[in-house]
Amino acid sequence: MGDQCVSPGQPARPANSVAKERGGAEDRRHSHDHSHDHGNGHHHDHGVSADSDPRWLSIALALIVAFMAAEVVVGLLAHSLALITDAAHMLTDAASIVLALIAIRLSKRPARGQYTYGYKRAEILSAQANGITLLLLAAWFVYEGVQRLIHPPDVEGPLVFVTALIGIVVNVIAAWCISRANRTSLNVEGAFQHILNDLYAFIGTAIAGAVVWLAGYPRADAIAALVVAALMLKAGWALVRESGRIFLEAAPAHLDPDAIGASIVATPQVTEVHDLHVWVITSGQPSLSAHILVDDRADCHAVRSDIERALHDDFGIEHTTLQVDHVSDPDSVRAQLHCAEPHGPVHRS
Repeated sequence: MGDQCVSPGQPARPANSVAKERGGAEDRRHSHDHSHDHGNGHHHDHGVSADSDPRWLSIALALIVAFMAAEVVVGLLAHSLALITDAAHMLTDAASIVLALIAIRLSKRPARGQYTYGYKRAEILSAQANGITLLLLAAWFVYEGVQRLIHPPDVEGPLVFVTALIGIVVNVIAAWCISRANRTSLNVEGAFQHILNDLYAFIGTAIAGAVVWLAGYPRADAIAALVVAALMLKAGWALVRESGRIFLEAAPAHLDPDAIGASIVATPQVTEVHDLHVWVITSGQPSLSAHILVDDRADCHAVRSDIERALHDDFGIEHTTLQVDHVSDPDSVRAQLHCAEPHGPVHRS
């Protein structure tokens, strides 16, 4: 790893003094408010934070649950799979909002003990569960829809049509409510997208109801149900994919680790960057760690500050852990043990 980082012309300080200074600096650096304006148009909030407005989520939840219950009753009376499919989709929307509200409460709990990140990933767990539920329900509705295409039941077209029109109004209001909340959360944004999908689905269901009512074509209801199932598959897969990326510690989709490594190694006096890791703690909270080697006469504390500033301004990364060492004595046993097999690509100037 190289020798102890000491500015040119300065005597080496005891390790415990350096550790205390670094610890104080880290405490100061990490005591910021977790909502940053980066000065260049970047702005991010860290997942479902305590400052999210639960009032708007609660209003949307009440609307969705009330209409969903009524829709199930009407769907059964009208023998409409399209309405029941819409209701099931709204059930996952309601679950997503409930889990987002729970995550808001959990986000208020400080990190302590073995939960060093607190409960920030609670929303990712719930988002993945929501996505899997969507996929399973969609598969069942595809099966039922195909069966109804083969053997169409008698469907009450007027009931389907009127209920779908009311559903359009309810979804517009619910979508507006959620748009007023903090949508940087994977759960909240997922619920918002689901409600938009519901809106499109209700438009399709209204058309199907009109076709059944006016043209006497009952298979239109099954076709509408299959369209809704396709929307559920799309939304469910997106949630499973995004939550899976976070659990696998993948870099955020908008950040390229190679580009970040090239940017760091382009910093004056930096000779090498390795063990570069970029991941997401929860939605909207990217983090980075890296081992950086600098010229022997470089002030690596100043270099570290320059790199942190660049990561903040250019990539919107605030949470960083950078180990900065001098490049001298590369053949030492300590360097060989730590750097012989770096994780991932090595970037050199």
